[in-house]
Amino acid sequence: MHTNFRVSMTWVHTWFGLVLGYVLMICFFFGALSVFDREIDRWAIPKTRFEPQPLPSFDNLLKPVYEKLRAHPDDMAATAARVIGELPHPDTMPMASLYAYTTHRDPVLAIGAEFSIPNKPIDESDDHQHVHGWATIDPRTGETIPDDALKIGSRWFYPMHYSLQWHWNSIGYWIVGLAAMVMLAALVTGVIMHRKVFKEFFTFRPEKRIQRSTLDLHNMTGVVALPFHFFFALTGLIIFAGIYFPVGHTMLKPLHDQHEILESQHTGLPHEPAGIAAPMASVDAMIVEAKRRWAARDMAGEVGYLFADHLGDQNGYVSIYRAGSDRVALVGEGIHFKASTGEVLREDPPRVAVMEINEFLTGLHLQHFEHWLLRWFYVIGGLLGCVCIATGFIFFVEKRKQQHAKTSSQGARIVDALAVTTVTGMVIAAVAMLVVNRLLPADLPGKGNWEMNAFWGAWILALIHATWRSGPVAKARMNPAWREQSWAIAVLAIAAVVLNWITTGDNLIKTIFTDTYWPVAGVDISLLATAVLSVVAARKLKQRELAPVDTALRKSARAQQLDNLDDAEVENA
Repeated sequence: MHTNFRVSMTWVHTWFGLVLGYVLMICFFFGALSVFDREIDRWAIPKTRFEPQPLPSFDNLLKPVYEKLRAHPDDMAATAARVIGELPHPDTMPMASLYAYTTHRDPVLAIGAEFSIPNKPIDESDDHQHVHGWATIDPRTGETIPDDALKIGSRWFYPMHYSLQWHWNSIGYWIVGLAAMVMLAALVTGVIMHRKVFKEFFTFRPEKRIQRSTLDLHNMTGVVALPFHFFFALTGLIIFAGIYFPVGHTMLKPLHDQHEILESQHTGLPHEPAGIAAPMASVDAMIVEAKRRWAARDMAGEVGYLFADHLGDQNGYVSIYRAGSDRVALVGEGIHFKASTGEVLREDPPRVAVMEINEFLTGLHLQHFEHWLLRWFYVIGGLLGCVCIATGFIFFVEKRKQQHAKTSSQGARIVDALAVTTVTGMVIAAVAMLVVNRLLPADLPGKGNWEMNAFWGAWILALIHATWRSGPVAKARMNPAWREQSWAIAVLAIAAVVLNWITTGDNLIKTIFTDTYWPVAGVDISLLATAVLSVVAARKLKQRELAPVDTALRKSARAQQLDNLDDAEVENA
């Protein structure tokens, strides 16, 4: 098919990257934002701008909050479609289990519960019949934060990087999984086709023409962050292996169900309720005992997750997990108590080697640990991935647009318009969402829906604009949409910072020097840095637009020799 193996690998690298590079761009960009998802939440919801809090008293503060918690209307509607008959009124549903979750970066507390229902499932294999309820509360007062206040960081940007917010039949997870597989292949083929990897690590010639300087930057960012890119693609696939290979819930479901029963017998944590009513002992006392046992094992810390099952039943139990922010592995060192007496039923034993490796890789990917410098390295790695993919798009277009202009082909124009939409359009959508968040009243009903619609609307407008302005590409010139959308990013980013100041009073002088609050200051500084980079990019792009069009004479053999392009790198795919 091709002259040699390296040229074949170039073909694979080019077309794999082009077809699914748009998805990978989304994964890298929103993955980078997800490193500080909780901080973005604080910026988006001013009511949550206070210091992180430990788990409050269950007996005195949380218990009354759970008594008021009801099944969520969204889950009521979803469950009603899966069961026979009409669901009972939420006020009559008994609470079967509950949970509370917080981290060292969460001022607020996420709580939830399962409510039992008498309805039989339409599908007999659907054996988990509960309705769920959830809420976010202020752990200082127990006050509920309305669901309309969308957590833009943790509920929008974070899921975007692994699901594309496309949840129908989990199709978003599958697309991202395919993109991760393609990325692994692109990394391997990239190493094969570039023989001078060490040299390319130090080579960047911005004074050269666009094709050369873009390829230099593509190679450099690909090499410097190669371990980062490989690790996150691989661990992402491992984390979601249960979705891609759902053997345990399909072919092996009977074995899986039997395993749950045997495991409950082994651990002493009842699998089913006894049907005998029993009150719950003091959960606060259980927490004190859990902390004492952690301290005795040289792991003093706060509670990160609390779970209680079979509430009000003799078989009820309470599981308390440690917030493991002082280690990479995603473990909780759970201690489990009999709910009615407070007796310790079990302490989680040390993990076997396979589990330790899995928890370490998962923890390193999800970075729940407390290490701010390493978090910034994660952000840099994600943004380097964005640069690598974006320069790949640009190189593809620059390499072909002269030829396409001669043959009146629209291929380069289409790829360029999609690249603009994916690179600058995606940033416009994210920043526009923050601008709309500050423009809309905090108590507006359905505010979260307005913000989500603004995100998609801004991205669609960016696509329309990029396509409309892509005409010059068909004439071998640069698409002015790159420059214009860079200016749009700068304006929106500055507007978001100013609007945050106007609507909350939290300007950078206050959040850095007066009442120091780095989550909000960090978002504002990042927005201003984005604005500065966008202005610089827009000015550079203007200079490129005004430059004369490359001609065939300027692409002589001598010019190619001076540019030192590798034959495999410029081979037509």
